Amino acid sequence: MITKLKLKPGQPGTKKLLAEHGDSLVCVSYRYDEKTGTRIKTIELIVERKSWTAPGPSFADTDLVPVHIGFSDTPSREIAKMAKGRWDPEQKLWFIRYGRIKGTPLEKHIILDAFSKSRKT
Repeated sequence: MITKLKLKPGQPGTKKLLAEHGDSLVCVSYRYDEKTGTRIKTIELIVERKSWTAPGPSFADTDLVPVHIGFSDTPSREIAKMAKGRWDPEQKLWFIRYGRIKGTPLEKHIILDAFSKSRKT
């Protein structure tokens, strides 16, 4: 099945569904099944809204976190060195205390899958 068209509420082809579902309508998709030669119209709806607050930091400032920095990303490597990060050649990751990179561009390079509580020191 192939999705060839995805429409936002209010675009032509969504007006009846928008009138029926209102603000709950997220999008309308048209899918095509080549085997059966049919077109299928699907909709995405919001079924629940409730308040949510973002969780706090998942790491303590003293936790060592694994950070992936590309080989050619010299500015990020310099930031890692200034933050007293240590290069692990086996894992090809930098390990840096979270408190030293919190709020810096390196924070978005943390590899969550590689994080291990056993690396805390």
